[in-house]
Amino acid sequence: MITMTNPERIHPSTTAGEREMLESWLEFHRETLALKCAGLSEEQLRKTAVEPSDMSLLGLVRHLTEVEQGWFHQVLAAEDVPRLYTSDENPDGDFHLTDQDTWAQAHTAWREAVGRSRELAATRSLDDLGEGRHRSGRTYSLRWIYVHMIEEYARHNGHADLLRQRIDGATGE
Repeated sequence: MITMTNPERIHPSTTAGEREMLESWLEFHRETLALKCAGLSEEQLRKTAVEPSDMSLLGLVRHLTEVEQGWFHQVLAAEDVPRLYTSDENPDGDFHLTDQDTWAQAHTAWREAVGRSRELAATRSLDDLGEGRHRSGRTYSLRWIYVHMIEEYARHNGHADLLRQRIDGATGE
């Protein structure tokens, strides 16, 4: 069985303060997703390997791009960001790939969304409330958004583990 490793992925400190701990765990999970996709072909990244789900690694990256934009860009900063992949008519569009959808496009959009998320969070306190509103109408603190994003990535990295193992047998943290 192949084991994946990534010496550049930094493991979170076990003694950091709250903000550093939250940020480092989110970064760890972001890079874990990238690791799960590393070294695969376009065809493999598109593979829906856990039937009956239409989830793929490419779809997960597209989904998490919209999640980054939703929580950091829209809820935290009240930016008007159009949805890239989903719509009211196709709420799971992030997982519904067309022949025109590519890894390069999705990966670039995800990295740009992550970069913007970092910028938006950098100048705020964990106690700061989002300037925008979630579709629920509720207001969220940056602290809550960090915790939720860690949960979101961790859950989807579990999906990515299963997909990757089905694709090429690779396993790893």
